[in-house]
Amino acid sequence: MGNSCSCQIINSRYRQIVRLPSNWLLPALQTNRRHYSSQEHQQPKSIVLKTPKGTKDYSDREMAIRAKVFDTITRIFKKHGAVTIDTPVFELTEILAGKYGEDSKLIYDLADQGGESCSLRYDLTVPFARFVAMNGKEYQNIKRYHIGKVYRRDQPAMTKGRLREFYQCDFDIAGTYDPMIPDAEVLRILCEALTALQIGPYTIKINHRKILDGIFEVCEVPQADIRSISSAVDKLDKLPWDEVKREMVEERGLSTSVADSIGEYVKLQGGKELLDLLSKDQGIINNKTAMQGLADMRLLYDYLEVLDVQDKLRLDLSLARGLDYYTGVIYEAITPASTEGGVGSVAAGGRYDDLVGMFAGRNKKGQPSMKVPCVGVSLGVERIFSILAAHQKGQQVKSKETEVLIIAVGRDLIKEQMRLAKDLWDNNIKASFMFKNKPKLEKQWAMCEKDQIPFAVIIGQDELDAKQVRLKDMRIKDKAQGGGIMLQRADLVKELKTRLKDF
Repeated sequence: MGNSCSCQIINSRYRQIVRLPSNWLLPALQTNRRHYSSQEHQQPKSIVLKTPKGTKDYSDREMAIRAKVFDTITRIFKKHGAVTIDTPVFELTEILAGKYGEDSKLIYDLADQGGESCSLRYDLTVPFARFVAMNGKEYQNIKRYHIGKVYRRDQPAMTKGRLREFYQCDFDIAGTYDPMIPDAEVLRILCEALTALQIGPYTIKINHRKILDGIFEVCEVPQADIRSISSAVDKLDKLPWDEVKREMVEERGLSTSVADSIGEYVKLQGGKELLDLLSKDQGIINNKTAMQGLADMRLLYDYLEVLDVQDKLRLDLSLARGLDYYTGVIYEAITPASTEGGVGSVAAGGRYDDLVGMFAGRNKKGQPSMKVPCVGVSLGVERIFSILAAHQKGQQVKSKETEVLIIAVGRDLIKEQMRLAKDLWDNNIKASFMFKNKPKLEKQWAMCEKDQIPFAVIIGQDELDAKQVRLKDMRIKDKAQGGGIMLQRADLVKELKTRLKDF
């Protein structure tokens, strides 16, 4: 037709016919072809299917174990009168800043989104202190528990339960009470939880920040260096003394003689008798801070003997807990290296009397306008889970809570299965059935075994005609049980509820 020809298009807005040259479409097609050709060359490579470093997925069986851990811990927390709260997974950066000592470098900072600098929470303790400071009139006294995820930009060790995203289970008591009573109950709660979780043998290392600070003063550590030296000493559970001493001298500028003096104290471990030994040390006797710590510890041991958990404790003068906010008793629960799936520390905590005051502002005298003493403990679920998963390795774990499988003998019984399931669901019985119009009997039995379902309700045309069902206890492997017992359809719910009481 050549370039002299034209084509017509309709301008829909003005209902006019517009004439265009016949070759107007060619450049557009060429441009479009180049565009899609370019897109093809820019197609991304295959996505690597993995979770981010320091995180992991959990299967249904793993989640079943975790659910039992959470249920066990929550039950114990509630038994001791705690209520639960929740806080945002991220906080203003200034709330978290300066609360964790050297570990502050592990905080995940977020990009500024709308004029606020925020960071992912490092633990559940600082957010709790902020919560109390914001709601001080209502929460001057509170027992609270909180189960939630926290985040640390740490070097992960997945096999040892050290992740960048993990759950913590915290129990804290805030308020002004007589000395060491709340501390004793928190330690009792920790022992109850670890015993109930059946993680195996464990020991709770305990120390007092005032005893440790007093030791540093006796050994003439400069006041400005106490927290730094404390962080070095806290590594004694992972490093030999020679390496810790080298760090204090070469990296933190301490003299060799002062480091040696510290070593004479922090190597000491024992029970209540160690308090007697320290009370005879002239340097300790002359140090007011240390003597206050010793008085607290004596009273605490008296209470722990009444609560019958003193045998779980070991006084360890190397325990420092690197977090800056601790002010009194500190503790850490550990499992022995021989524990299958053992990961060392599984819980930790202590007293932090000044943290709430940091958020409450200052009065005219420059003192915190609110002072709410606190003590608490945090259980590391991932580390506990590592131990329990190792214990159950190779064992079947029931991940589904199904109590009854409705088995059809014959075809086209799906509506009858649904009716039966509806009746069971209406009575809060956990029931299921295979989504097949013509289910094979052997596959239904296999489903029952695989999911560890305790009861099977069997229906066929004969049972339906007689308004009956068969009930079989799948936990009993005795062949004498046969195909189960025959029941009237109307009696099924009552019979199942009676049997499920013992399940």
